[in-house]
Amino acid sequence: MADQAQATPAPAGTSPEFLDSGTGAGRRFPPKGQPQITGFNRIGLWSLYIKEVRRFLKVQTQTVWAPAVTTLLFLVIFTVAMGRGGREILGVPFATFVAPGLIMMGMMQNAFANSSFSLLAGKLQGTIIDVLMPPLSEAELMIGIVGAAITRSVMVGGALALAMWLWPDVQMMAAHPWAIVWFGLMGATLLALMGLLTSLWADKFDHAAAVTNFVVAPLSLLSGTFYVIHALSPAFQLVSRLNPFFYMISGFRFGFLGESDIGNSNQAVIGAAIGVGVLNLVLGFVTYRILKSGWKLKS
Repeated sequence: MADQAQATPAPAGTSPEFLDSGTGAGRRFPPKGQPQITGFNRIGLWSLYIKEVRRFLKVQTQTVWAPAVTTLLFLVIFTVAMGRGGREILGVPFATFVAPGLIMMGMMQNAFANSSFSLLAGKLQGTIIDVLMPPLSEAELMIGIVGAAITRSVMVGGALALAMWLWPDVQMMAAHPWAIVWFGLMGATLLALMGLLTSLWADKFDHAAAVTNFVVAPLSLLSGTFYVIHALSPAFQLVSRLNPFFYMISGFRFGFLGESDIGNSNQAVIGAAIGVGVLNLVLGFVTYRILKSGWKLKS
């Protein structure tokens, strides 16, 4: 007598609709709505990051080189206006003093510009679903957008550093490389997070432009980029020390010159380095919670 194939019994508790009718073998399918990608979605995060980087690289003349040229013009103008006669600040020529601050200012402003555009453009163009539908958590969404903004910031900073290194009146040094890397990344991260919060809050491009013109630009220009705060009155020195941009730019300058308004040793600057790190952690947590709430993104 021919052997008869025995059907594999379905696991206990398996509903009939989950059985494969063709073979009779039991096959489990997850309940509806249960996510299939668990843990950290590295592929999705990398895809979002590459998408954001390619977006600004397609118009790199506008997003990388034009900001670098514009910032370099500040160096030319202030060097001609204030750098004559061998003027020195912190023991170095004026052009050498102002160069690190200009690099940091350009990096921060472009980090803000990049992250403030991503979600806002999707909201206004009706394509925000392309960002919200993929299986990305709020943390992965935030990391992808902020990471791309930092990448643009570093590219602008590199272009500026190269141009200033070639400038005859500027001496580019690296007295403390750790400060250059730390404050450069922290400054870019801070402005990237601020830009992402702005894109969540804004309902039109005018709102984002208002934050740029009335918050980011004044804080950048009044942060000691072109002067030392010791030359100010005590009241304005206090105002400057309440400006987080001051610590970013002064710490970044310390990395190049070994001197800054904060102090002239690693120990003097470490407090500011810890402070800006904590500030970014707090702002990152706030941004994550707002993203998770779906405020102005989900109806």
